[in-house]
This record gives sequence, C-alpha cells and structure tokens, in this order.
Amino acid sequence: MSHRPRKRFGQNFLHDPGIINRIVSVIAPQPGDRLVEIGPGKGAITLPLLQAAGRLQVVELDRDLIAPLQARCSSAGELTVHNADALKTDFCGLAGGDALRVVGNLPYNISTPLVFHLLAQSHCIADMHFMLQKEVVDRLAAAPGSGQYGRLSVMVQYRCEVTPLFTIGPGAFQPPPKVDSAFVRLQPWRKPPVNVNDEAMLGHIVQQAFGQRRKTLRNALRGTLDEAQIRLVDIDPAARAEVLGIADFARLANLASSLQP
Repeated sequence: MSHRPRKRFGQNFLHDPGIINRIVSVIAPQPGDRLVEIGPGKGAITLPLLQAAGRLQVVELDRDLIAPLQARCSSAGELTVHNADALKTDFCGLAGGDALRVVGNLPYNISTPLVFHLLAQSHCIADMHFMLQKEVVDRLAAAPGSGQYGRLSVMVQYRCEVTPLFTIGPGAFQPPPKVDSAFVRLQPWRKPPVNVNDEAMLGHIVQQAFGQRRKTLRNALRGTLDEAQIRLVDIDPAARAEVLGIADFARLANLASSLQP
C-alpha cells in the first residue's frame, strides 16, 4: 500500500514482522471474537487478526486508506470498516451484545483522551491492547509515589487491570517516531478494586487533587473538602496527591458525595 503518512492523523505505520507476530500472539484472537481495531492504517495487524478471528471491525478516520485495506483483506474474512473518528465512536454500539476486544496503534496526539473515551464504555469491553508512547504506558501503570503517577494512573487503574507487555523501538514504524513505544493490556475489572458511590465525584476529586501537583490536599481540594473533613477519612491534609492510593481517593470521593445537598 503506497500512502504518505499524514502528520495531522498522527500516522506511524507498523512494519516490523517480528513485532507484528508478537502483538498478534499476545492478543491471541479466537474465532468468533468481537474484535475492533482502532486506526488499522495499512493493515499490518488487521490481516492476521482477521485471519485468526474470521471477523473484524475497524475504525479508520483517513478515508484514503479504506479501499486499499479492503482489497488487502478481501479474502481473509468478514471485515467491516467504519470511516469515523474513534473519539466520537460509540464502541458499545459495535458490540452487538458481546464483549468487545479493542486493539489499536493509537495516535500519540489523542491517546489519553481516547483512553478516557473507552473507559467510559468499559462495561461492554473485555480487554484492550494498545501501542502507545512508552511514557504514557509508564503513567498508566505507575504506583503512588512515583513521578509518573497522576490522574491518568488513578482513573485507569480504578477501571482496569494494567499490564505493560513490551517496549517497541522507533524502527518498527514508518516513519519512525521520536520516542519509544510500548504495548499494554487494559482489562476492565468485573468489580472495581474499591467501592465508589459516585464515579463523577471520584473523577472530580482526582482532577482537583492533581491539578497542581505541588499543592497539599488542604489547598488542592479547597471548595470541595476542608482540612477537618479530609482528616475524617484518615488522610493527612498536608499530603500531596501523588502519595495517595486509589482507596484513599475513593474515601475522599465517597465523603464528598455524602456531603452533597
């Protein structure tokens, strides 16, 4: 497929056969799986996924890639192409009552908002396997107290089990990106690891707490919880967000929601 990568779409096409085989092996597609690939590009993993599962849906924004992709996969199985923006796609609507398996080489410029878009639909997703900037994968998997730990870490780990799988060097892509990539598995919890009464409040508390990382909780959460209220759930108001675990944020969120009129 001859196609000039477009910077506005964040296109870096995977071409390394060893990495392609490793990715497909880790995903382990089975016949009948309800697979959706985001950004299939030239079809590097589209073709082997389709051959293994027998059916595959893809979401591709660049319409110039669609006809060549369909031609390449014409005899491999049932390919359904959605010419759409993944950030605006109703993934649960693609599930057809089954649990989705979502795969993608996500454009770095939209990877974080796209992950949040998918988290909001995680109830209809069995697992997600993504190629992302390594720095983003480090943030997804980060533990409290590390420099990478932040809002993305907390909100994703509340929704999913995060498993970094392997690093991918720039040479595996054309054009090569300026950073390393990594492959990660996100598997939505059947039951969240902590009890949260109001998920919107959890999101608000986490966003407020990490809004200015160097602020203590007493200052960062001002307007939502005061110092005495923070102490009610056995958390030091002088602490910073980066040292709190998911259970701590859950206690703060549940207290804040209980105080709502």
